[in-house]
Amino acid sequence: MRNTVSAHNDTRKLIVLAVDDEPHGLNLLVDNLRGNPNIGKVFRAVDAAEALRLLASDDPELRQRKERGLPVIDAVFADLQMPGLSGMEMAKVFSALNPAPVLVFVTGHAHEAVNAFDLGAVDYLLKPCNQSRLDRAVERVLERLRAAPAQTGAAAAPVKQDDDEVIPVELAGTTKLVPRSTVRWVEAQGDYARLFTDDGSSHLVRIPLTQLEERWAKAGFVRIHRSFLVALNLITELRMGQGGYQVVIGNEEKLLPVSRRHTRELKDRLTGR
Repeated sequence: MRNTVSAHNDTRKLIVLAVDDEPHGLNLLVDNLRGNPNIGKVFRAVDAAEALRLLASDDPELRQRKERGLPVIDAVFADLQMPGLSGMEMAKVFSALNPAPVLVFVTGHAHEAVNAFDLGAVDYLLKPCNQSRLDRAVERVLERLRAAPAQTGAAAAPVKQDDDEVIPVELAGTTKLVPRSTVRWVEAQGDYARLFTDDGSSHLVRIPLTQLEERWAKAGFVRIHRSFLVALNLITELRMGQGGYQVVIGNEEKLLPVSRRHTRELKDRLTGR
């Protein structure tokens, strides 16, 4: 993932994400954000898919924010016209998060302003955007955050474990969003993982199985083998086969192997211990 961080790293200030597929526009946006004294850290992404990967990444600081009940990113400053997944489509994913980052659009097109504000954006900046105009947008972000319930320290609201993570999958220039709730099982394929979904399709993503195991444990996914991660609630049977135990997934009689080292833990999980 190609993201960089500004030299400003004051965690008492805002952590923001800048998204633009045009290098010049992205550099200008990042420079203006870094020039604002209320910004502590700036992540950058060249398109919506990379932005979504950042939110789903295992970055220690972002993970800590999730655990504290804070938005992964305080605010997203994004272009609208981007290849693959548009800024508006990306914003719909962001606005569904709980808690959600504050949205600001930075674009050369004014015709989608109404749709932007319908999604809850606090500002809509037209390119080229100068420092003073960007600063006013940051003030609006701060006002929105101040109006939200306090979510810091011990008083932080717990993170909802039933929030549905969305995995961006890229294929032939198209980005598809795959909700975690549609995934039945995952198979390791080297440094990649293949997601098998309830519509019978599969999607290859560049995420190691061990990382998904950690991220999805609280969502009910369990490791049954070095190569397989399964949604526990979809296991309908644990049976002994020729080579050892196997699980049946759903009513489709899909069999997956269970390794010896994972058998005891799986039995305990299935019996509710």
